[in-house]
Amino acid sequence: MIKFGWAETDITPKQKISLEGEFFERVTDDVETPITVTALAIEAGGEQIIICSCDLVCVTEELVENVRERINTADINKSKIILTSVHIHNSYTYRRKSPLKKEFSQSLDIMKKYMPEDCEYVPQVKSNDCMNPDDAFEYLAEVIAKTVEVAWKKRSTGGYATGFGRAAIGLNRRVCYSDGTAKMWGDVDTATFTTLEAGTDSGIELVFVYDENKKMTGIVANVACPAQVMEQRSVISSDYWGKVKILLREKYGQDLMLLPICSAAGDLCPRDMVRWVEPETSIKDPNIVRNEPKFRKADPSMFDIKGTWKIGRRIFNEIEMAIEEIYEINQDAEFRHCSKVLSLPLRKVTDSEKVKSENRMREFLKGRKTLDYMDSAEMFVHAGTIQRYELQQVCNTVDAEIHAIRLGNIAFVTNSFELFHDYGNQIRARSVAEQTFIAQLSNGDLGYLPTEKAQKGGHYSAYVSSGYVGYESGELLVSATLDMINDLFE
Repeated sequence: MIKFGWAETDITPKQKISLEGEFFERVTDDVETPITVTALAIEAGGEQIIICSCDLVCVTEELVENVRERINTADINKSKIILTSVHIHNSYTYRRKSPLKKEFSQSLDIMKKYMPEDCEYVPQVKSNDCMNPDDAFEYLAEVIAKTVEVAWKKRSTGGYATGFGRAAIGLNRRVCYSDGTAKMWGDVDTATFTTLEAGTDSGIELVFVYDENKKMTGIVANVACPAQVMEQRSVISSDYWGKVKILLREKYGQDLMLLPICSAAGDLCPRDMVRWVEPETSIKDPNIVRNEPKFRKADPSMFDIKGTWKIGRRIFNEIEMAIEEIYEINQDAEFRHCSKVLSLPLRKVTDSEKVKSENRMREFLKGRKTLDYMDSAEMFVHAGTIQRYELQQVCNTVDAEIHAIRLGNIAFVTNSFELFHDYGNQIRARSVAEQTFIAQLSNGDLGYLPTEKAQKGGHYSAYVSSGYVGYESGELLVSATLDMINDLFE
């Protein structure tokens, strides 16, 4: 006998918020689509798990710990709570501390150490009525904890069915060149372009949940693509997942739940680097700007609302077909869970790399009277290198909490990274499960985990400042994850 419980809470702010993500400041109270947190509780055979998907850019270690502390329901095992994000760049900025629980300087703090005495940092956006990051943290922790408890309390006997879909959603965003370098969002309209760094994943792993009367109550959907169509826009938005939810509820009822999970997609995005389609209006990221790009007949702009609807319909169509193919609802299944904390080696910088970044910082700041957010972004790599040098003086490893769940013939696994897609492929290919659901950016925010090829190619997402660990840890993560899956299926 399996019990399932659902809960959803609207977290759309009632005031202006600072939007998380990007290298430029965005403050808004303009809502394109509501943002939510959704929890699914599962209980069977004395085991339990509660997965909560959040419309946030990440869920930090501190947020997970705080949510667990707020749980008051006695029969919830707090260690069984998994928080995951779909990596939306149009939601709350909230308080974020070092996952290593050690005091160290943020990038802007590093930059200020090298600023001339008469130089002033000028924020791009000033808003007195914008929600404070500390207040946002407290609000989110309380709402998520309550959503988890409601899902647990609502659990009742039911069943599930599995499904699969396929749609072009996540595409590789790292462009390789003939000199051996790579660049995220790199321009391909050049003779030096050789290839995209890695492949893509069009698969959609699906679970359909039913009550005891075989009425569908919710859907779990695992897609290898962050919800980043609207990332450059200054609006509150649930991106393409919000459109999937709208379409599903129009057909299957307004009480249908959706638990979106982002698979390994650290190097993927919703945009085609080769068939490049320009944004409908200008964007601020200089890395993405194209000079006189050629017109391409392809998708609508994947920087704008039309793009979210295009992806939303693709996912909805696949879900709809998968529902039509369901022939069996499982009302009993093997249900097991395990977790562990991996101690992974901190990615380090050399003395010469630190000196090079210091010299570049001093050169950039020389004679400057004012600095703004874009200046901070330009120095992000060098500040991050200096920051890592400081950190490695007091720390050698970083802890990553990972989980594995068996539900019948399928497996769910989690990690705390923006995990490059090749690692996800390795896990799925070698998993003994019939289907393997991968949830990145879960129970922690440890940044990007690039491949060896990406580290050699360089640029954002592969820089030392882009994450806490290097490709060696990717190999360790894959191995540990597969061991956990194998143990659950013995």
